[in-house]
Parts: sequence; structure tokens; C-alpha cells
Amino acid sequence: MKYIENELKDKTILITGGAGFIGSNLAFYFQENHPEAKVVVLDSFRSTELLSNGNLKSFGHFKNLIGFSGEVISGDINDKDLLLALETNYKFDYIFHEAAISDTTVLEQDLMIRTNVNAYKDLLELAIKHGANMIYASSAATYGNAPSPQKVGCEEPQNVYGFSKLCMDNLSREYMKRSNIGIVGLRYFNVYGPREYFKNSTASMILQFAHQILLGKNPRLFENSDKILRDFIYIEDIIQANIKAMNPKESGIFNVGTAKARSFQDIVDILQYELETSLTCEYIPNPFIGSYQFHTEADIASTREVLGYKPRFEMEDGIKAYVHEIKRLFRDEVKK
Repeated sequence: MKYIENELKDKTILITGGAGFIGSNLAFYFQENHPEAKVVVLDSFRSTELLSNGNLKSFGHFKNLIGFSGEVISGDINDKDLLLALETNYKFDYIFHEAAISDTTVLEQDLMIRTNVNAYKDLLELAIKHGANMIYASSAATYGNAPSPQKVGCEEPQNVYGFSKLCMDNLSREYMKRSNIGIVGLRYFNVYGPREYFKNSTASMILQFAHQILLGKNPRLFENSDKILRDFIYIEDIIQANIKAMNPKESGIFNVGTAKARSFQDIVDILQYELETSLTCEYIPNPFIGSYQFHTEADIASTREVLGYKPRFEMEDGIKAYVHEIKRLFRDEVKK
């Protein structure tokens, strides 16, 4: 679906983290809806390098970009020489900044701040020099245990990832005061949908439960999962918000969710309906009580008003739209 009517002829768009989940979906959105735009994807791509928690340092994967015909650059946003080359060799009109260390269990605080905060400042400087509007990924992790509905201004980050995203937001507000470019931070809630598979263990529980079910395994849920609620948002609505943030009425930080909290039990029930299974759920003790969010729900009033954003996908709609890809991934990746 085309979310803006104005053409992007002769416009150049940079997408950092463009081989990741959200970045690759943005790349294909522009290719399919605005083929007259020049799209440059920058990603560090995955290597064998692991963080101390055993997870990959980068989730970018070439398979997320199969079929993409724009320019692809492999590079790290911490690389000052790379950023200088981008400044010198291109003239960007829009920057979508999705690159980050997004694993909330990462222990390397120095790397998290350097990558998520310091490199973002460098990219803001690049945006100002080019006169490019900046649209960047913030996160609902900034809220931590703040009560629902979560509102901008009520942040209580509980991990260094959430803290790093709040630092990005604070930095953005300073730049909003002294620059003429549009700067929009989008606080994503629990995103799911195509091209998330290569996030491995950090992929959505929707995908993880679906593949458990397709393997014939009983879905394993925490006890009282009908009372553990999250604002789950389908990738198409994330793309919608990003596109509508390209030329905002005003700069700012905005929540991107559905404004509806749904349970983990709902996920499994909807998946079983779509996959035509009736496996018995197994309930296990929740080991994360005390450090676990039991309710997230985005307050999207300002997102509606300023960006004209309106979520289109209920969870039932999102999972229904996703099921074909879930089955393909199961066939081509899980069972290969």
C-alpha cells in the first residue's frame, strides 16, 4: 500500500540497518511504491562475531534483500571514514536510521552506547549537512516498567538498550531546537512480520510459537499468559508510520503501536486457528517475575494527530497476513 502520494523522483534515501528486519521492509516499500527514488542500504551484515551473551553482533542478512535492486553498502556506523564517504559521495534527502544493537540482553554497555547513541549523533550531523529529514528507530524499551498506556515523557528504562534509545531521544530534542530538518523518533512496540526470521532468538514470539506448533510441539507458555499483555504491531503498520514521518507537521518522538494490548495466549490461539492445529498448551513458571513487563500499550494520540498514523492491522489480521511467510520459512529455513 502506498502511504504517501507525492513522488520521490530524484530523491536519495539512506536506510541504515537495511539488511535487518525493519530496514529491509522499508527498502522494498520504496522499490515497489516509489521506484523513481534512489535507495541506498547500509548494513554491517552478520559475521561469526558474537557478543558475550552468545548472540550474534549483527542480525543483518543478505536473504532479507534478495530481489532488492538498489545500492547495498557493507559497513559499520561506528566507522568515521565510512560516514565521511557517505557525506562526500552522496546527497541524501531522507535518512531512515534503523541500525542499532537491538538485543536487550546485551551486557556490553560501552558498545551499546557507542553504537546506538554516539554514531547516531554523527548521522544527525550528516543529515543536517545534507538537509535530509531524519526518521529513526526509538523503542518502547525506554518505558521499562512505566504503567500503561505508555506515554512519551514517562520513561523508566530497565536495561542499557532502553537507556541508549532514551539518550537518542534526548539528543534528538536538542537537535530539533537548532536545526531546520525534520527529526522524528518512532518508539516501536512489539513488532512482528516478514523478514524477522534472521533475528534468531530475538524474533517475535509470534514467529517462535508458530514454528513450535509446525514442529508438532505443544506451545510452552508462562503461567497466567492470558494476563501477560503486549502491544503487538504488524510490520506493515511500522512501515506506514515511517513513511508518514518523512515530512511531518512537526518534529518529535512518537509511539508506534496499535493502542491495544493482547496476550501471549491470544497469539497461540490465533496461530492454532490459522495453522489448523489443536495442540495442548503447556504452562511453565515465569522465571522473570520482577524484571518482566506484564502490560505494554502504546498511547498513540500524538502519532495520530501529528503523523496521520492509523493502525490497520489487528493481531488477527497481522497473523493471517503473515502465515504464508511463516510456512515458507518453516519449509525453507527451519526444516532444511
